[in-house]
Amino acid sequence: MRRRSFLWTAGAAMPAALMEISALGQGTAMDSGSTVKPLHGEAHVVGAGQDRFGEKHTLGYSTILFRVSQNESGGSIFALEHRGLGKGGPPEHFHLYQDEWFYVLEGECEWHVGDRVVHATPGTYLFIPPGVPHNITNVSERPARVLMTVSPPGHEHYFEELARLTAQGAPDPKAIGALRARFDTDQLSALTTKS
Repeated sequence: MRRRSFLWTAGAAMPAALMEISALGQGTAMDSGSTVKPLHGEAHVVGAGQDRFGEKHTLGYSTILFRVSQNESGGSIFALEHRGLGKGGPPEHFHLYQDEWFYVLEGECEWHVGDRVVHATPGTYLFIPPGVPHNITNVSERPARVLMTVSPPGHEHYFEELARLTAQGAPDPKAIGALRARFDTDQLSALTTKS
Protein backbone atom coordinates (compact mmCIF):
# COMPACT_ATOMS: atom_id res chain seq x y z
CA MET A 1 0.00 0.00 0.00
CA ARG A 2 2.85 2.40 0.76
CA ARG A 3 4.32 2.01 -2.71
CA ARG A 4 0.98 2.78 -4.37
CA SER A 5 0.62 5.85 -2.15
CA PHE A 6 4.14 7.02 -3.02
CA LEU A 7 3.58 6.52 -6.76
CA TRP A 8 0.25 8.36 -6.63
CA THR A 9 1.81 11.28 -4.71
CA ALA A 10 4.79 11.46 -7.10
CA GLY A 11 2.46 11.34 -10.12
CA ALA A 12 0.24 14.06 -8.68
CA ALA A 13 3.26 16.29 -8.01
CA MET A 14 4.54 16.04 -11.60
CA PRO A 15 2.12 18.59 -13.14
CA ALA A 16 3.00 21.10 -10.40
CA ALA A 17 6.72 20.61 -11.09
CA LEU A 18 6.17 21.08 -14.83
CA MET A 19 4.19 24.25 -14.16
CA GLU A 20 7.06 25.57 -12.02
CA ILE A 21 9.60 24.80 -14.75
CA SER A 22 7.43 26.60 -17.30
CA ALA A 23 7.00 29.55 -14.94
CA LEU A 24 10.79 29.81 -14.72
CA GLY A 25 10.92 30.01 -18.52
CA GLN A 26 12.61 26.65 -18.83
CA GLY A 27 10.13 24.90 -21.04
CA THR A 28 10.03 21.11 -21.21
CA ALA A 29 10.75 18.45 -23.77
CA MET A 30 6.98 18.23 -24.19
CA ASP A 31 6.74 21.90 -25.28
CA SER A 32 6.80 21.78 -29.06
CA GLY A 33 8.85 24.57 -30.54
CA SER A 34 10.07 25.94 -27.21
CA THR A 35 13.72 26.55 -26.46
CA VAL A 36 15.20 25.29 -23.21
CA LYS A 37 17.08 28.10 -21.50
CA PRO A 38 19.81 27.57 -18.91
CA LEU A 39 18.92 28.43 -15.33
CA HIS A 40 22.23 30.27 -14.94
CA GLY A 41 24.95 31.64 -17.16
CA GLU A 42 25.96 30.70 -20.65
CA ALA A 43 27.61 27.56 -21.93
CA HIS A 44 31.33 27.99 -22.48
CA VAL A 45 34.37 26.07 -23.68
CA VAL A 46 37.79 26.35 -22.06
CA GLY A 47 40.62 25.05 -24.24
CA ALA A 48 43.40 22.72 -23.12
CA GLY A 49 45.92 24.55 -20.96
CA GLN A 50 43.69 27.62 -20.70
CA ASP A 51 42.09 29.27 -17.67
CA ARG A 52 38.47 30.41 -17.90
CA PHE A 53 39.54 33.99 -17.14
CA GLY A 54 42.98 33.96 -18.81
CA GLU A 55 44.86 33.63 -15.51
CA LYS A 56 47.13 30.98 -14.00
CA HIS A 57 47.35 30.47 -10.27
CA THR A 58 50.66 28.94 -9.20
CA LEU A 59 50.63 27.28 -5.78
CA GLY A 60 54.21 26.03 -5.48
CA TYR A 61 53.25 22.40 -6.08
CA SER A 62 50.76 22.96 -8.94
CA THR A 63 49.33 25.51 -11.32
CA ILE A 64 45.56 25.62 -11.26
CA LEU A 65 43.32 26.67 -14.10
CA PHE A 66 39.75 27.71 -13.35
CA ARG A 67 37.15 25.89 -15.46
CA VAL A 68 33.74 26.87 -14.00
CA SER A 69 33.15 29.63 -11.44
CA GLN A 70 30.41 29.85 -8.86
CA ASN A 71 28.79 32.72 -10.78
CA GLU A 72 28.55 30.63 -13.95
CA SER A 73 27.04 27.67 -12.14
CA GLY A 74 24.38 29.62 -10.28
CA GLY A 75 26.31 29.10 -7.06
CA SER A 76 26.32 25.31 -7.27
CA ILE A 77 29.95 24.35 -8.11
CA PHE A 78 33.48 25.54 -8.73
CA ALA A 79 35.67 23.44 -11.06
CA LEU A 80 39.41 23.65 -11.69
CA GLU A 81 42.28 21.70 -13.16
CA HIS A 82 45.51 21.04 -11.28
CA ARG A 83 48.07 21.16 -14.08
CA GLY A 84 51.70 20.22 -13.58
CA LEU A 85 51.03 18.79 -10.12
CA GLY A 86 54.55 18.08 -8.89
CA LYS A 87 56.04 16.65 -5.74
CA GLY A 88 54.56 17.99 -2.54
CA GLY A 89 51.00 19.13 -2.29
CA PRO A 90 48.39 20.62 -0.04
CA PRO A 91 48.56 19.82 3.65
CA GLU A 92 46.21 17.30 5.15
CA HIS A 93 42.96 19.13 5.81
CA PHE A 94 39.19 18.76 5.88
CA HIS A 95 36.23 20.94 5.03
CA LEU A 96 33.25 21.48 7.28
CA TYR A 97 30.69 22.02 4.51
CA GLN A 98 32.23 21.30 1.11
CA ASP A 99 32.09 18.18 -1.02
CA GLU A 100 35.06 17.63 -3.34
CA TRP A 101 35.36 15.44 -6.43
CA PHE A 102 38.69 14.58 -8.06
CA TYR A 103 39.40 12.89 -11.39
CA VAL A 104 42.97 11.96 -12.38
CA LEU A 105 43.77 12.77 -16.01
CA GLU A 106 47.54 12.12 -16.09
CA GLY A 107 50.24 10.87 -13.74
CA GLU A 108 50.06 8.96 -10.48
CA CYS A 109 48.83 10.52 -7.28
CA GLU A 110 48.40 9.37 -3.74
CA TRP A 111 45.57 10.59 -1.56
CA HIS A 112 45.35 10.13 2.16
CA VAL A 113 41.59 9.97 2.74
CA GLY A 114 40.69 9.41 6.38
CA ASP A 115 42.61 6.27 7.36
CA ARG A 116 43.01 5.06 3.77
CA VAL A 117 45.78 5.61 1.26
CA VAL A 118 44.49 5.68 -2.32
CA HIS A 119 46.91 5.17 -5.21
CA ALA A 120 45.27 6.96 -8.13
CA THR A 121 46.13 6.59 -11.81
CA PRO A 122 44.39 8.13 -14.85
CA GLY A 123 40.68 7.43 -14.72
CA THR A 124 40.52 7.26 -10.91
CA TYR A 125 37.63 9.22 -9.42
CA LEU A 126 37.44 10.23 -5.76
CA PHE A 127 34.59 11.80 -3.83
CA ILE A 128 35.42 13.33 -0.46
CA PRO A 129 32.52 14.55 1.70
CA PRO A 130 32.77 17.22 4.43
CA GLY A 131 34.63 16.26 7.58
CA VAL A 132 36.94 13.68 5.98
CA PRO A 133 40.68 14.51 6.33
CA HIS A 134 42.53 14.30 3.01
CA ASN A 135 45.49 15.47 0.95
CA ILE A 136 47.08 14.67 -2.40
CA THR A 137 50.63 14.27 -3.61
CA ASN A 138 52.16 13.26 -6.93
CA VAL A 139 54.09 10.00 -6.50
CA SER A 140 55.50 9.75 -10.03
CA GLU A 141 58.42 11.51 -11.69
CA ARG A 142 56.25 13.26 -14.25
CA PRO A 143 53.71 15.99 -13.45
CA ALA A 144 50.10 14.99 -12.88
CA ARG A 145 46.85 16.57 -14.05
CA VAL A 146 43.73 16.36 -11.91
CA LEU A 147 40.23 17.80 -12.34
CA MET A 148 38.63 19.02 -9.12
CA THR A 149 35.05 20.14 -8.43
CA VAL A 150 33.89 21.76 -5.21
CA SER A 151 30.35 22.27 -3.91
CA PRO A 152 29.27 24.62 -2.56
CA PRO A 153 31.70 26.90 -4.37
CA GLY A 154 33.73 29.86 -3.13
CA HIS A 155 37.07 28.10 -3.02
CA GLU A 156 38.21 29.97 -6.13
CA HIS A 157 38.82 32.97 -3.86
CA TYR A 158 40.87 30.76 -1.54
CA PHE A 159 43.08 29.65 -4.46
CA GLU A 160 43.51 33.22 -5.70
CA GLU A 161 44.76 34.29 -2.27
CA LEU A 162 46.90 31.16 -1.83
CA ALA A 163 48.59 31.87 -5.18
CA ARG A 164 49.45 35.38 -3.98
CA LEU A 165 50.86 33.99 -0.70
CA THR A 166 52.99 31.32 -2.43
CA ALA A 167 54.25 33.65 -5.20
CA GLN A 168 57.14 34.78 -2.98
CA GLY A 169 58.23 31.24 -2.00
CA ALA A 170 57.31 29.28 1.11
CA PRO A 171 54.47 31.21 2.77
CA ASP A 172 54.18 32.05 6.43
CA PRO A 173 52.35 29.16 8.16
CA LYS A 174 50.30 31.64 10.21
CA ALA A 175 49.11 33.37 7.02
CA ILE A 176 48.14 30.00 5.51
CA GLY A 177 46.31 29.06 8.72
CA ALA A 178 44.37 32.33 8.71
CA LEU A 179 43.50 31.87 5.03
CA ARG A 180 42.25 28.34 5.59
CA ALA A 181 40.18 29.42 8.59
CA ARG A 182 38.34 31.94 6.38
CA PHE A 183 37.55 29.31 3.74
CA ASP A 184 35.95 26.37 5.58
CA THR A 185 39.20 24.41 5.85
CA ASP A 186 40.75 22.92 8.97
CA GLN A 187 44.46 22.33 8.36
CA LEU A 188 45.96 19.23 9.96
CA SER A 189 49.54 19.37 8.56
CA ALA A 190 51.93 21.81 6.89
CA LEU A 191 51.91 22.90 3.25
CA THR A 192 54.65 21.23 1.20
CA THR A 193 56.13 22.54 -2.01
CA LYS A 194 58.19 20.84 -4.73
CA SER A 195 61.10 18.85 -3.38
